[in-house]
Formats: sequence, C-alpha cells, structure tokens
Amino acid sequence: MHEYYVYIMSNKSKTLYTGVTSSLVKRVYQHKNEVVEGFTKKYRIKKLVYFEQTNDVVSAIAREKQIKGWIRKKKISLIESENPNWEDLSEDWF
Repeated sequence: MHEYYVYIMSNKSKTLYTGVTSSLVKRVYQHKNEVVEGFTKKYRIKKLVYFEQTNDVVSAIAREKQIKGWIRKKKISLIESENPNWEDLSEDWF
C-alpha cells in the first residue's frame, strides 16, 4: 500500500505553496535545498507547515486541488488548526 501526502510549505513572509507527493521527506528535502527550479526556489519556500496523509492517490490529488482553490484565509485557518505557531514540521528531519 502506498502513502500520499498533501502538504503546505511556506517561507518567512508566509507565502504558501501546496503540493502532493508520495515521498514527503524526499520532496521537502528538494524544496529546502532548492533542487528543482520554479516557484518554491524563487520564493525560498523551505518550511513545512502542514501535511495530511492518505493511501489513495486520486483523493490526494483531489484534496490538493481543493486546497489550491481556497482563498488564502481558509488555507491559513487549515494550517493554524494543526500548527498555530507555524513551526517547521520537518525541522528535525535532516
């Protein structure tokens, strides 16, 4: 059985990035180390502030699209419901 993760990352100015992956540790490492060109590298998105796990890739992708469609205020409420201080949830991973 595979695991899939929908996650939200941020930077010091609280710019938000929502993604989906089958390897959260690997993907967060890539973001933190600016391995991949794009939005997260440009805006220095390096802090994992929220994630949820599912065993179904279809529901993971649907959830990612749902969150991406939300207004910023709703995304912030989701983050703060689990992580009120915006801690880096991956701080001790590497």
